[in-house]
Amino acid sequence: MKTIYKKLLFLFLLLPFTVLAQNTLNGTVVDKATGQPIPGVNVNVQGAPSGASTGFDGNYQLSGVKSGNKIVVSFIGYKTQTLDYSGQKTLNVSLEEDTNQLKEVVVQVGYGTVKKKDATGSVSQISAKEFNKGINVTPESLISGRIAGVNVTGGGAPGAKADIRIRGGSSLTASNEPLIVLDGLPLSNSVPSGATSILSTIDPNDIESFTVLKDASAAAIYGSRAANGVIVITTKKGTKGGVKVNFSSQVGINTVANQVDVLSADQFRELVNTKGSAAQQALMGTANTNWQDEIFHTALTTNNNISVSGSLFNKLPVRLSVGNVDNPGILRNTSFERTTTSLSLNPVLFDNHLKIDISGNLSFGKNQFQDEGAVIGSAIGFDPTQSVYSAGSRYGGYFEWLEANGNLPLLPARNPVARLNQDERRATSTRKWGNVRLDYKLHFFEDLRAVVEAGIDRFDSSGYTEVSTQSALGYQPQPFNSPNYVNLGNYSNYTDMLQNKNLNAYFNYTKDLGKIKIDATAGYNYQLFQKEKYQSGETRQPNPNEDVATDPDINLQSYFGRLTLNYDSRYLATVNYRRDGTSRFSEANRWGNFGGVALAWNIAEEEFLKGNETLSSLKLRFGYGTTGQQDIPAQYDYLRRVTLGTINTQYIFGGQIYSTARPEGYNENIKWEELAETNVGIDFGFLNDRITGTVNYFDKKSSDLLADVVVPDGANIRNQGTYNIGSVRTKGIEFNIQSDIIKNDNLTWNVAFNTTYIDQKITDLGITVPGFQGYLSGDNIAGGAGNKIQVNSVGYAPNSFLVYEQLYDANKKPIAGAYVDRNGDGKLDDADRYRFHKPAPDYTFGLFSTLNYKKFDFTMNWRASLGNYIFDNVSSNLGYSDAGLRRQTDLSNVSSDYLNTGFTFEDNGTSRYLSNYFIKDASFIKLDNVTLGYTFDKTLLKAASLRFTAGVQNVFVLTKYDGLDPEKFNGIDNNVYPRARTFLFGVNASF
Repeated sequence: MKTIYKKLLFLFLLLPFTVLAQNTLNGTVVDKATGQPIPGVNVNVQGAPSGASTGFDGNYQLSGVKSGNKIVVSFIGYKTQTLDYSGQKTLNVSLEEDTNQLKEVVVQVGYGTVKKKDATGSVSQISAKEFNKGINVTPESLISGRIAGVNVTGGGAPGAKADIRIRGGSSLTASNEPLIVLDGLPLSNSVPSGATSILSTIDPNDIESFTVLKDASAAAIYGSRAANGVIVITTKKGTKGGVKVNFSSQVGINTVANQVDVLSADQFRELVNTKGSAAQQALMGTANTNWQDEIFHTALTTNNNISVSGSLFNKLPVRLSVGNVDNPGILRNTSFERTTTSLSLNPVLFDNHLKIDISGNLSFGKNQFQDEGAVIGSAIGFDPTQSVYSAGSRYGGYFEWLEANGNLPLLPARNPVARLNQDERRATSTRKWGNVRLDYKLHFFEDLRAVVEAGIDRFDSSGYTEVSTQSALGYQPQPFNSPNYVNLGNYSNYTDMLQNKNLNAYFNYTKDLGKIKIDATAGYNYQLFQKEKYQSGETRQPNPNEDVATDPDINLQSYFGRLTLNYDSRYLATVNYRRDGTSRFSEANRWGNFGGVALAWNIAEEEFLKGNETLSSLKLRFGYGTTGQQDIPAQYDYLRRVTLGTINTQYIFGGQIYSTARPEGYNENIKWEELAETNVGIDFGFLNDRITGTVNYFDKKSSDLLADVVVPDGANIRNQGTYNIGSVRTKGIEFNIQSDIIKNDNLTWNVAFNTTYIDQKITDLGITVPGFQGYLSGDNIAGGAGNKIQVNSVGYAPNSFLVYEQLYDANKKPIAGAYVDRNGDGKLDDADRYRFHKPAPDYTFGLFSTLNYKKFDFTMNWRASLGNYIFDNVSSNLGYSDAGLRRQTDLSNVSSDYLNTGFTFEDNGTSRYLSNYFIKDASFIKLDNVTLGYTFDKTLLKAASLRFTAGVQNVFVLTKYDGLDPEKFNGIDNNVYPRARTFLFGVNASF
């Protein structure tokens, strides 16, 4: 007994020393190649149940460490290090990338994930560290120029929607927008009045990755909405470990990069004195006003975001983010402001059997708009000899053209500065979206998972337009020389509501049978789209056209399945099937069947290549699939409908007011547009995947096109409607390559390059008559009335330009009114117009470069486009002298292109507008962004790692096009809101 007491006493005395021997270890984990801190790295004592993880600054703190312990440092994509602990207080670690792990990158493929090396379809993924740098106000700009086959064309207005096309789109007049899936919730492409785009309410700082499903075999699992490809957006989630705080702040100085070339005040005076009448010469003022300088200005953009992530109670991963962007436009009195709050909860329960993902976002938007086309058009064409202001003017002191008796004439343009300041257009919006995902692995059958997702997206907006009672645009029921003259201004308001409800339920079965792996998914999808709208009409005018509209609900329901077979990671096969139903079509045509099959041979896993460091990756892929299209404006075009007339179509009989009713046109045979696509691809890697890349060839054909076409007289009770006609074929090649050109302890240089070639032609337009040139398409151009410059014709690209062939003199100067009689019938008419070039490019290119030297980093991204043409509508509309000298009572400026042509008047009706002289090569090379950064690893502040950045966006453009900007999505350059050149400064702090 005494011996036992002695041993207990010895242990009791030893206990304090044992406690004292448990130390706290601190340190920083960085990337060995770049020296940049790595967040989220796991640091554990080998064999211990818990540990620590690094923050955004790469720092960690690990308690309870004893001398002799082994410290394990691990992170996905890096080689794990096991280090001996011998009592030191600080242990800094440099992790080296593990190329074998990098091959295990997981990508989203629709209702599931797959390892990148096992993907069979054409799938591209870009993560946060690869995003475009700079001030990215909306998410689309993060991937512009970064992915082969994906073309992103942004606008200049604040918060403007970017047009995204994957492999050139597939339809004529139905939607060509890709399906966007946000954290499992498929979004609607509709946007309420007063908002800019479906992605403008999302803070780019909250996005973790974009995954693009480009070919039909990969996208077929989404069926009816995947004809134009699928973009899967994954937002950032909470992580295990301690609390991490990240704050970023950016300031951008937005400047005017370019202006439309028009005559200066002196040049205009010379024109009027040379060609104008005495009355017109007397109208000139004494000022020298650059009206574009008056409406544009330098604006300051701010972009701030703070996020907190970690694990509550060491059990519940959570991330909370709050962001605000304030983006005034370079056009005065235009702006975009967004405040967002996003929350992500990702608990794992029941011994990792139940995974719950809860994502939510609340966004508030404030927009100020202008009638941009009218304001910019007025500034381009307004008389430069007039002052902005006029003493004694009843229109707020602004100069306006008036008749001799003081009345306001109908035809002259209004003062553009007055339009900006006297026309207020504001809107607010609120968007709430959320998605809940329950992923349960059955306890009694762990190979089977049951997944249920429910999501809702509600987008509300309201806005108003108020015109000042001093504005020339105000409602003036009586002329000025009337004793009852009054200016009432104008006022209208609106509200809009869009709602999207989604439910997914599916089972996923996975089984490893030795070398054979099976992955099977089967499920059901339900989606409902709702819309309500109110418009007040002009309330200060008699009988405002007030309207409440509740659009019919759009319902999509689907059954889907996928089977993936994997033999030894060498031979891979995927089969997709989806049966889709839409309420847009009649019962006879309601359901469509879509599917896909993809095969892949991972040659690098064969014995003769396995372990080869020179040719480290090689995979051949083949895919074929079909997808559908039903996204057209008409909700129930197949039904015979009668609609009540508005207040403008009422009749009075016997003192009683009666509303009219009219039958609407319909198409009871409208059905699915279908797309079939073949894809052949090669994925390759050299030098242990230090160089990697992909080549894809695709051939897709859209048939039974949903197109808005003119209806022959007597064939229907409408002149135009949506019908299934014809087909479009698109072929192309994609190539991308990326490489770590230099990679050592102090210096790394990574370059990524991609290019795409697309050949798209209309192959059929249904039954036509002799002499039929095609269906006119695109927007109306300025000049004349209702003129269109584009056409859809068999054998040509969609929206090709339809023009007359200009004749030139010996000095290569265009001859006014002289065109080629192409059909040789001795007269000039529409039959002589021909297809001449197109807006879409033949080739697109993207180049992204990242250079890191110690604590410095330098990035730049370039884009190029070849074979795209543009219609110079500014010059066609204003490039002749009579454009400035139309009337004896007012003057207008003209395009400087007049100096090149000497055109005087409109000839042969509107033929001058339709000359191929104005179709110009718009190929370009753009340096989109240059950013320089420097990181202070707690050298300035002990509590935080700081990174400072400076850069320029929209740096310069190399192009032969002499207009404002060669990049215009619809191919028509007319009164365009210019893209700003932005000088930016930023700071990022990680705690």
